[in-house]
Amino acid sequence: MAQAELVLDAGAQLAEGPCWLADRQRLLWVDIMAGKVHVFDPDTGDDTAVDVGQPVGAGVPADDGRLALAVRDGFALLDLEDGRIETVAEVERELTGNRMNDGKCDSAGRFWAGTMAMEPRPGAGALYRLDAMRRVERMVDGVGISNGLGWSPDDRLMYYVDSLQGRVDVFDFDAATGRIGGRRLFAGVEGPGFPDGLAVDADGGLWVGVWGGGCVLHLLPDGAVAGRVDLPVSQVTSCCFGGPDLRDVYVTTAWETLPPERREPHAGGLFRFRPGVAGQPTRVYRARP
Repeated sequence: MAQAELVLDAGAQLAEGPCWLADRQRLLWVDIMAGKVHVFDPDTGDDTAVDVGQPVGAGVPADDGRLALAVRDGFALLDLEDGRIETVAEVERELTGNRMNDGKCDSAGRFWAGTMAMEPRPGAGALYRLDAMRRVERMVDGVGISNGLGWSPDDRLMYYVDSLQGRVDVFDFDAATGRIGGRRLFAGVEGPGFPDGLAVDADGGLWVGVWGGGCVLHLLPDGAVAGRVDLPVSQVTSCCFGGPDLRDVYVTTAWETLPPERREPHAGGLFRFRPGVAGQPTRVYRARP
């Protein structure tokens, strides 16, 4: 399998949500509890950050040039040029012990992101969908830690991870309406560790970060394990395809919950590997109806 290289020794407490910004040729990522949205330039190694003032679980590009974010209190839009943040829709604002976590857009530009308790517990969160009219709909209830999302290349399947269940599930997906149904097991992830964020390649294979497992797991379209890419850190959070040819996989990691004596030297860093397959282009949030 491919070898992972360290590209940014960020030292992030909880790096998550890597997302390739094709128009900028940059990598978007977040440090959740620090409330910071980062943009990394792979060519120069420069990394810039914007403090959004609250925990931020994920970010995606929007079609008006801004970034759409899943923040603690709901969905928001961020202008990277001036740092201005616009609240789009509140989500679980009354549940002060909850925050938003991982999220991605589908092919129609709807932004999907879920929630979890600050102190994770089964059933505390849910998965939500934001459309271009700024309407939010709860799509899945009873979620422990809402995490990895992705769609098959033919847009007929949606993959989803509730980390506390230790598995990757799959739904039937209707791209025209954004409806999901027929939830079922796609693949179990045996320990050590739990499935976290994921990416789906152009051939329909899944690449799943394993929190506590120190690797990115490669699953075939039938759910079989094809291999794994090991990293020198245990808390692997998520991954995405990027680069000019979409053949680089960027991986986020964390040091959260690790006592200092067990913290690996590059925990919280960004890593990259070349798996030999291309990814799918990043989907963009449709901010304009």
